[in-house]
Amino acid sequence: MRSFFLLICALGLSISPGGAQNFYFPPLTGSTWETVSPASLGWCTDQIDSLYRFLDQKNTKAFIVLKDGKIVLEKYFDQFTRDSIWYWASAGKTLTAFLVGQAQEEGLLKVSDSTSKYLGKGWTSLPAGKEDNITIWNELTMTSGLDDKVADPYCTVPTCLIYKADAGTRWAYHNAPYTLLENVLESASKKDINVFTASRLRDRIGMNGAWFKDGYNNVYFSNARSMARFGLLILNKGVWNRDTLLRDAAYFRQMATPSQSINNSYGYLWWLNGYKNHMLPGTQIVFNGSIVPNAPKDMIAGLGKNDQKVYVVPSSNLVVVRMGESAGLSLLALSNFDDQLWDNLNSVLCKSTPVRQVDLPSPLNVYPNPVSGVLHLDLPGQAEAIEVRIFDMQGKLVRQLSGARAIPVAGLSRGLYAIRARTEDALYIARFVKE
Repeated sequence: MRSFFLLICALGLSISPGGAQNFYFPPLTGSTWETVSPASLGWCTDQIDSLYRFLDQKNTKAFIVLKDGKIVLEKYFDQFTRDSIWYWASAGKTLTAFLVGQAQEEGLLKVSDSTSKYLGKGWTSLPAGKEDNITIWNELTMTSGLDDKVADPYCTVPTCLIYKADAGTRWAYHNAPYTLLENVLESASKKDINVFTASRLRDRIGMNGAWFKDGYNNVYFSNARSMARFGLLILNKGVWNRDTLLRDAAYFRQMATPSQSINNSYGYLWWLNGYKNHMLPGTQIVFNGSIVPNAPKDMIAGLGKNDQKVYVVPSSNLVVVRMGESAGLSLLALSNFDDQLWDNLNSVLCKSTPVRQVDLPSPLNVYPNPVSGVLHLDLPGQAEAIEVRIFDMQGKLVRQLSGARAIPVAGLSRGLYAIRARTEDALYIARFVKE
């Protein structure tokens, strides 16, 4: 039995409790990484070139698919190479979520702790009682209650952090409170964020990369294989080969399942597929359906600006990584590209995809903005809006009409509104100011 165990270890495989799936883990150093051919998996190899053409057209620089830890597809575009460095954008939030779990496991903090314990009093402009109610959990779940509609939502100084709602009562995708989680980690660990990341995570799974300041933001940069390594770690629930980086199964479960009841499709800084509704950055509207209908229902994802993606699919032991320029419109986190990518990838996986169109909104140009009388919708071509809905910033429906490109809004109170227009084949969303 001991000899068998040593053989398994030598091959770089993991033995998971309960007879779970074994994964291959590449060595911590060097470029060795075992591959498996798509044909041996029964994939539709005649669709691979079409997938690569799609990725190239969508400004992709790196694309990797792992199956059971082994590389099935790896493709680089536009002079990008295996060693090229790129930014994760908000996909890096998933790194922070994992690091917070490790810090809690080490007793450095508790997610139930008030953020003020680590950042001190006055880190926001809130009254002391309201500020103290904001916890690390609120920062992990995007429920800080701080106003995400300030002039600069990335700004982390107290004058930018103002009250909107009580902590835990409102979900809003707000970068500033998230960014301050890294300050919390530094305060709790007494270590620089790069030192903490390297010792707890990066070096233990063979990643490269580091955090770099970009204005108020702290952005992770690495090569694509490092993102794939992290995805593999998450696929194996925090265990890399024989090294358990996160033993707290409860924290991992909370990270990868709905963390609150306001946005069912958000965990601890991870986006979650397969739930009945979801919210998006910049709006309080709740959209029906899962975030990526063409993707497996159990997929969890790190999603960054300009379509930086790391997808983890436990049901099929897949990790999918995409780095590059924006695939179309420059959006935070989720975009239409997610579903388009999975539509193309499903063809390679020999899986059928839903016939219905994706219920994800595209940005819409409206004018004049601000507006006092009539708002005009700049829909593409000759498209007509089958249905138009206008919401206030609390997500309350205030007007609904159909078949119009010109919307009278004189009767609305002054303020900021969201407008959603549906045509026969697409959904569009915009914000406007009523004077």
